[in-house]
Amino acid sequence: MYKVVSFLIIFFCGVTHVSSQEPVEYVNPFIGTSNFGATNPGAIAPRGMVSVSPFNVAGKQNVLEKDSRWLSNPYVNENTFLTGFSHVNLSGVGCPDLGVILLMPTTGAIETNHLKYGSAYSNEKAKPGYYSTFLTKYDVQVETTATTRTGVSRYSFPKGASNILLNLGLGLTNEAGASIKIVSPTEIEGMRTVGSFCYYKPEEAYPVYFVAKFSKPADAYGVWKKPAKYNGEEAQWMPYNGKARLMEGYRKEVIGDSIGSYFTYNFDKPTQIEVKVGVSYVSIENARENLEKETQNASFDDIFSKTASSWNENLSKIKVEGGSNDDKTIFYTALYHTLIHPNILNDYNGEYPKMATRETLKTAGTRFTVFSFWDTYRNLHALMSLVYPKQQSDMVKSMLDIYDESGWLPKWELNATETTTMVGDPAGIILTDTYLKGIQDFDVEKAYQAMAKSADALENNPLRPGIKNYIEKGYLTTEQEGSVSTTQEYNATDFSIALLAKALNKKEDYKRFSKRSISYRALFDKNLKLLRPRNEDGTFYEPFNPLAGANFEKNIGFIEGNAWQYAFMVSHDIKGLMKLMGGSKAFSNQLQKVFDANQFDMANEPDIAYPYLFNYVKGEEWRTQKLVAELVKQYFQNKPAGLPGNDDTGTMSAWLIYSMMGIYPISPGEPVYTITTPVFDKVTIALDPNYYKGKELIIEKTGAKDGVIKDVYLGDALHKSYFIQHSDLVKGSTLKINLN
Repeated sequence: MYKVVSFLIIFFCGVTHVSSQEPVEYVNPFIGTSNFGATNPGAIAPRGMVSVSPFNVAGKQNVLEKDSRWLSNPYVNENTFLTGFSHVNLSGVGCPDLGVILLMPTTGAIETNHLKYGSAYSNEKAKPGYYSTFLTKYDVQVETTATTRTGVSRYSFPKGASNILLNLGLGLTNEAGASIKIVSPTEIEGMRTVGSFCYYKPEEAYPVYFVAKFSKPADAYGVWKKPAKYNGEEAQWMPYNGKARLMEGYRKEVIGDSIGSYFTYNFDKPTQIEVKVGVSYVSIENARENLEKETQNASFDDIFSKTASSWNENLSKIKVEGGSNDDKTIFYTALYHTLIHPNILNDYNGEYPKMATRETLKTAGTRFTVFSFWDTYRNLHALMSLVYPKQQSDMVKSMLDIYDESGWLPKWELNATETTTMVGDPAGIILTDTYLKGIQDFDVEKAYQAMAKSADALENNPLRPGIKNYIEKGYLTTEQEGSVSTTQEYNATDFSIALLAKALNKKEDYKRFSKRSISYRALFDKNLKLLRPRNEDGTFYEPFNPLAGANFEKNIGFIEGNAWQYAFMVSHDIKGLMKLMGGSKAFSNQLQKVFDANQFDMANEPDIAYPYLFNYVKGEEWRTQKLVAELVKQYFQNKPAGLPGNDDTGTMSAWLIYSMMGIYPISPGEPVYTITTPVFDKVTIALDPNYYKGKELIIEKTGAKDGVIKDVYLGDALHKSYFIQHSDLVKGSTLKINLN
C-alpha cells in the first residue's frame, strides 16, 4: 500500500485561519515517528493528559516483529495496519506503557478481533491539536483533536451499517483488568488498568478512568469479552444488544481482561459522528466532569480552533528569523515536543492521585507528571526555566509535593508512581538550576532538605543504590550495576547541592558536597585517560574493554554507554578533568578522539554536551561551532526519521532548540550557557515579567554565512568569553554573535 504522509500549512475544516508566519504553522508532528524517535502524530493540547494517537503496533504487517523497541510507542511511521486510536499515550519514551482506551470506526458486520477489523490507512495529516487519516477498508475519514483532559474524534461514515468499537484489551501496557458499562445509547463509562512502565513493578499498576459520549444515539449496542462462551460454544464476541434504549435483560456491563463495547448505526446517507472521551486518574465522575467542563457543547471545529490557538501562544514565546523553512519546521517541532511532557495529572476540579497510595488529593494549582529526570535534567528543564518559568515553577512545586507525599523526590515518576527507571539522583540538579536562575517562588528550604536526604540516607534509600560505598570510597564498585556512570551521576547532583548550599549560606554543607562532587577522579585511569570501574578491593576491573557498552550492550561499569561516552560527563569539573588528562591540549585531543573514533552517540544523553566542551579550551572553540552545525544537519531533519533516536520526553528536542539558538546550558545546575553559532539570523525570546526584568532576549547573528565566531557582544559591550550568565541574558539583553 502506498501511504501518503503530508503536512499542511493551512487550517481546514472551517476553523479559524492564522497567518502563514505563525510558529504553529511550521510544526510537523510526523518528525520522530521513525528511527526509534518514539513520538506520535496524535492530537494533543499543550501539556495534555489526553492525546488521541493512531495505534498501529498490533498487526501482522508491523515493524514491531523485527524490533521490539517499537513497542514503546503506539505509532510507527513505517507500519501500515491501524487497529484504533488510543487516548492516553507517552511521547518520546524508551519503554512501553499506556496506549490504551482505543476507539475504532468500522462498517458492515461487527468484528471484535483487532487483527480482523484493523485497516490500512492513507492520506495522514497532522498539526498541533489535530490528526486525520482515511481508513481504506471502510471508506471512513477519521479526524481527532483534544482538550487538556478530553480526546475528541469525528468519524465521517458512508451510507449503510457502521460501528464504533471501544477496545480495552489492546494497549502497550502489560497489565490486565478493565471494566465497561453502557450508560445510555450515547454514553459509555469504564476503567483500564495501566502502569508497569518498562515492565517494572506490575504490583503497582493503577486505573485510568474514562467516559465516552457520542453525538448520535446508537441503534444497537453491546459488550464483548474474549474468550467467551455463548450458547455453549467458543465465541469471539458476545452479542449483548440494546435496541435504541437500555432494556431489562440486556447485558450492558462487562469486567475482564480482553473486553470491549460496540455502538452500531444504520445510516441512510453519509453521516458524521463525534465522540468525546474524558479521562481521569481519580474516578469516573471526574472523567465525566473533565469532559463536560472542557468541551461543553463545543463542536469539533471549535475545540480544534481553541487548542490550535493555545499551541500557537506557547510556541510564539520564541520567534526566529532567517533560516530555511525546514530549519523553522524542525525548530518549532522540537519546541512542540518539549511542551508535551511533563504533562498535567490533576483533573479539572484539582483532584489527583497521591503518590504511591493513590488517595485522592487536591491542588489549587497544577500537578505535573512524567518526570523523566535522567534525560531532562540535562537541558529540558533549563529551557523551561528560560522560556516558560511559570510552568517550570509548577513542575518544581509538583516535585516537592511528591516529596511530601512519598518522603522522596521523584526520579522517573509516571502518573503518581515511581518507576525508579535509570540511575542517578537527578531531581536536586533541577531544583538548584531553577532556583539559581531566579525562579524562587517555592519552598527552597524544603527543596534543600529533600535533596540532602537522598544524598545522605544510608538505609532504604531508593534514589541512591550503593550510597554506602559512594560515601565511604567515593565511588560505587563493580558489585553495583553501572558503577562508573552512577558515581558520575551522584557527583553531578552533589555539585548542585553544593551550589544551593552556598546560595543558602550553608557553608559546611557547601564544602562537604563540593568534595563529594569530584570523587569520580578516583576512577580515572591515567594510562587510558578514561574512567574505569573499580572492584570492591579498590583494584581496577579486569579485563576492561573501553568500547564495550555502546548501543545498549551490557557493561559492568556503564549504563547505556561505554567508557568513551562517559569520559567527559563531568561538566561541573572540566578544569579538574583537564588536569587529570595532562592539560588543555591533552584534554582537547582526547575529546576529539570521541568523534574521530565514531564513539559519540547523538541518540543518547551521557555525551550530548560533548560538542560544547571544546569551548573550555582557548583557541579550540571553532571545533564546537563546526561539530554542532554538523550534528544539527546530520541528525535533525524534516522527515519521520528526523530525530537521532528516542526523544526522551523532549530532551533531544531541547538540545536542538538550544543549538539552533546558539547557546547551551553546559553544566546542569549552574545558571550559565556556552555559545555557538546560531542557525537563525535572529532569535527573540519573550521573557516572563513575573520572573525576569527584561522584556525579551534577542540573539543575533551577523557576518559571513559559514564563518566562525569572530566576536561576541552583550548589548554594546564586547563579551570576552564563550560562556555567559543566565542573569545577564534575562535582563533584556541582545547577544550579538559576529562571524568572519
